[in-house]
Amino acid sequence: MVRFLLWLVVLFFCWPLALLALFLWPVIWILSLPFRLLGVAVEGVFDLLRAVFSLPARLLGGGRRPRRA
Repeated sequence: MVRFLLWLVVLFFCWPLALLALFLWPVIWILSLPFRLLGVAVEGVFDLLRAVFSLPARLLGGGRRPRRA
């Protein structure tokens, strides 16, 4: 709701800028999609590397200590 009211204020005071933003936002969003996909892929690679490097410790039971009563 606040975004809509802010958009109305911008439309009232500077309607050409508001209309330009309204029409350019989908173009900017489409142009940013490859960067988002690249970010997801890089995050996946880092998660895979973290899992590969922590696998030996998990298999050997690293990080688990016997509980004292």
